[in-house]
Amino acid sequence: LIFTLVAIFAPLIVPPNPLQLYSGKDYLPPFWQKGSDPSFPMGTDTLGRDVLSRVIYGSRVSMMVGLIPTIIILFIGTVIGLFSGYRGGSVDNLLMRLTDVIYAFPDMLFFIIVMISLRDTIVGKLLGGLFLLFLALSFVNWVSVARIVRGQVLSLKEKEFVEAARCIGATDSRIMFRHIMPNSLGPIIIWAAFTVPGMIITEAVLGYLGIGLRPTTDPKSFFITSWGVMLNDGQTAINSQPWILLTTAICVSLVVLAFTFVGDGLRDALDPRLQGTQ
Repeated sequence: LIFTLVAIFAPLIVPPNPLQLYSGKDYLPPFWQKGSDPSFPMGTDTLGRDVLSRVIYGSRVSMMVGLIPTIIILFIGTVIGLFSGYRGGSVDNLLMRLTDVIYAFPDMLFFIIVMISLRDTIVGKLLGGLFLLFLALSFVNWVSVARIVRGQVLSLKEKEFVEAARCIGATDSRIMFRHIMPNSLGPIIIWAAFTVPGMIITEAVLGYLGIGLRPTTDPKSFFITSWGVMLNDGQTAINSQPWILLTTAICVSLVVLAFTFVGDGLRDALDPRLQGTQ
């Protein structure tokens, strides 16, 4: 929650623009080292940019990469899983074979190939490269949701409340989206909570490799920098400015840990198999 609020209200928290170059202020150390400047508590990078400002603004992109693809994945996977499990037969076989093919893709290798191959295309330049990243993440990861939803549908579609809905003349669409889907939300929500940190880590890895967000010089851009880009900047100056890499890595770790705790809490609350075991 804290990181989400920081990402939303970044301009209010840190008025200085993270792209601003402070002449003569390059290589300033953070507050815990000698020679630091109170105006730059986390120091500056090789170009004299405020590290704290860049970390806070970078959280906007990293949180978006975590949330937007997850929403897209949930929509695609839920719809496919519902139809596959409810229809059964040849429809189920076709959709499950499709998921098997996509599930066989090595995720990170696929992301790297897509980002490198399409980086200079029109699609690759949209939203500073984030649009292509959203597509790549969504294309590979929806299969997990589809399998989860399909399993839930198979276990629910013969239940008494579904049979009762059929008896009163409810359509298949109404049964799927008004009766079966609400009873399948628990596992879906748990999956989403554990998936968001994975998306953030993927963006950090791709940014570290230099194939994530495209750096911008527009101070009004929403996508100024990301934690992945900062990790790339930090690894090139790790000997002289280790605080850049350290600060960003700590932020990534804290967000991943926070979402993991949220996922554990949701699993304990929503998974009936765990209720009454403690």
